[in-house]
Amino acid sequence: MPSPATAARTVPEPPGSLGAAVRHPFATLRWLWPAYMTPGRPGRHTSQQELRWIYTAWLGAFLLKMLGSSWDVSWHFKWLRDDLAPPHLLNSAGTAVVIGLVLFHSYSGYGVDRRALRLMQAGIATFLIAIPIDIVNHRINGLDITSWSPSHALLYLGTAIMLAGAIRGWWLYAAPGRVRDLVSLGLWLFFVENVVFPNQHQEYGVLSLRDYLAGHTTAEQQLLDFAASQGQTPTMFMLPVPSWVHPAWIICAGLLSLVVARKVVGLRFTATTVVAVYLAYRAVMWLALAGMGFPESVLPFVMLVGAVCVDLAITYGLPGWSAAPVTALAVYGAGWLQDAADMLPPWNWTWWSIALVVASFTVLWSGVDVVARSSWFAGWRAPSEPDAGDVQLPAAVGGASLR
Repeated sequence: MPSPATAARTVPEPPGSLGAAVRHPFATLRWLWPAYMTPGRPGRHTSQQELRWIYTAWLGAFLLKMLGSSWDVSWHFKWLRDDLAPPHLLNSAGTAVVIGLVLFHSYSGYGVDRRALRLMQAGIATFLIAIPIDIVNHRINGLDITSWSPSHALLYLGTAIMLAGAIRGWWLYAAPGRVRDLVSLGLWLFFVENVVFPNQHQEYGVLSLRDYLAGHTTAEQQLLDFAASQGQTPTMFMLPVPSWVHPAWIICAGLLSLVVARKVVGLRFTATTVVAVYLAYRAVMWLALAGMGFPESVLPFVMLVGAVCVDLAITYGLPGWSAAPVTALAVYGAGWLQDAADMLPPWNWTWWSIALVVASFTVLWSGVDVVARSSWFAGWRAPSEPDAGDVQLPAAVGGASLR
């Protein structure tokens, strides 16, 4: 028997259309509150239309965050840091929507099971804890010295955890079909973008340093003076990490997330689609930011080669121990060509650096294979509230495809 908290509700008449809801926001809120803001447990019955509305809001929130963060990187290669800079405000708007969604899921129980909700809550908590730490870090150290700082790492981690919760909630309860696949690809796009985001420091830095050395820097003089007062040379500020980091992070973090996405979504060209859309987005942002006078970046086209290798390997059932070395070496080969075209941040081309990255990626991909075959993962793919009386699962649910 369903509990009183999750009993069937009488829903007031909705606005009628999305356009009507947007045109009359206060009337929409008056409908939404009594219709959906009632207490309930995770696993509460949620119709497919309701799921689409909820997770469309998740996509919109992370689109705002991605737009803000992409602008933010370019902004900090031009001007001194400002807490209220437009890209920060855009990112904060997305974060506010995410907070609202997590509160909604927590209170109502719609569209999530307990594990998905805990991931969302843990992710937003990590993110919110990181914000004051990041502000204090910049008060002490000044400008955004590097995307690789510990406080920034907490922001990326929190975003990844909350996205994992959204991916799980959608995949568990959405009915199989094109809509589930498209929304899943969208959520994984944001996940992969968040994972490889730190590499943008080098991707912007290599061109900014080139402009500086050529005598026509895009950075304002106050930014250069402040960096110098902090003991930072232009090279230290624009390329702050060793040359092995960029390829290692693309392969061992970026491609690994694509391996997981391909196994979860199960579509034949999952990884390729995600990376192609990501690179197209980066190209559009490149044009927009350059048009507004902001610094430009190189694009990591090498990821597309790795994504194609991931899709082909999993499609043909190749294990990680054999597919990973070939994939990593293919990315290094593509990197050599992109480097020859002078369109890549500095990479470490020593044999020992390449061998360590290849070996690490092989171990990581093999580990994903082991987890995917485990009984623990088979249990994790099922909702954590299977006996709730008003939980409605779509046909053929059971979580991720392991193809």
